[in-house]
Amino acid sequence: MKATLLPVYFASGMDAEYQEQVLRLREFLRNEAEITDPVPLGDVVPGVDALLFPQILGEAYRSVGAIQAYRLPVLIVTSPFGTMNMWDWEIVTYLKAQGLSVFAPYSLELTKTIVRALALKRHARGAKFLVFQDNPGEGMQAEIFKRFFWWEEECRKNIAETFGIEVVVKSFRELAQKAQGIPDAAASAEWQRWDIPVAGVPEKSLWSAVKMYLALREELEEHENVLGMGINCLNESFFSDTTPCLAWDMLFEEYGILWACEADILSLLTECLMYFPLRAPVMMTNIYPFLMGEAALKHERIERFPDVPEPEHHALLAHCGYFGIVPRPFAQSFCVRRKVLRIVDENAIALDARLPEGPVTLVKLHPSCKKMVAAWGNLEGYVQYPGSDCENGALLRVRDGYRLVEGLYSHHVCLLGGARMPELRSVARVFGLELEEL
Repeated sequence: MKATLLPVYFASGMDAEYQEQVLRLREFLRNEAEITDPVPLGDVVPGVDALLFPQILGEAYRSVGAIQAYRLPVLIVTSPFGTMNMWDWEIVTYLKAQGLSVFAPYSLELTKTIVRALALKRHARGAKFLVFQDNPGEGMQAEIFKRFFWWEEECRKNIAETFGIEVVVKSFRELAQKAQGIPDAAASAEWQRWDIPVAGVPEKSLWSAVKMYLALREELEEHENVLGMGINCLNESFFSDTTPCLAWDMLFEEYGILWACEADILSLLTECLMYFPLRAPVMMTNIYPFLMGEAALKHERIERFPDVPEPEHHALLAHCGYFGIVPRPFAQSFCVRRKVLRIVDENAIALDARLPEGPVTLVKLHPSCKKMVAAWGNLEGYVQYPGSDCENGALLRVRDGYRLVEGLYSHHVCLLGGARMPELRSVARVFGLELEEL
């Protein structure tokens, strides 16, 4: 997945400095972009994702019309370090005032993030999400699951119109039957390829989890250009004798496939918008702000939140008995355990995994697919409630718990490792999304 960048130069021509910068950028961005041969400003080259200015001159003020005619983002990277130069600000400001979408990154990593976002924008058009569900909302805990927008036809339409991604819906019942029909010997043979920590999981449960991976892998191999997959694994849990948690970890490690718990395609798309451009740890989970009080406590079957200063600015993060699905490449600790939730089969499994403590960024795409919400957070530690639906959850501190509760789009949030707001601003602009910062 690479972007195609078109270097352009002004009527004054290319000098040695320009040519050296093009060569330098080809090396810096060798994994992120194909940089074409430079052309004079005004020459058209098809299939390009952005204009690249390795050198920017005062001629830009008198060339706005020619730049606008491309109808492309403008990337200004003029320093020998893969960034803008300080003296580019005046031209950048002028071009932005003319309505151009100008990116002038101040670090090489931000340059790479912007270019990877451009690549994703191109790649997404024609890409697919594979989702397995039959009659969502009508199964287990229907009083909760019937409320979710991600199952609506309008949601799939918004995703297709804004990003060009096709959501392919298939039967979870048939997938589960396929998985259960795989011989134990095949699951055992597959498991020998992996070195994954397991504790207290019966062999039958482990084989069922591996069979789900094998069934999903077979489905994946039947389609091209799949970015992510999801299953209505809780609401229609009666179809399967297992959960797909381990399968998501294995598919991510082997194929780079992202996942959606409960077939939440808005969270899946949010993960794509975070992971592919930033290449940073990403996950999805449930958020329970302390301000929600008894409503949150009852759902997790716990008596009280942890005793912390300023509880109004804290939240509990938990999903399916633990923190949530954190793939092993991102995890500080990771173990496959027996299931916790009563809603799933007794044979099912869950993942007990942790991200490193420290800064995180909360992100979620709006149902309209026209904007995202993001908030700074800090993972303060982990808390355990034995015998509850939160055997191991994360304690999150946010800057303003009141704004968070008022501004959240969903109980499902995606976490991005690190303080990533600056990068998210650039990613949002690449996709033409408004970014609401809480």
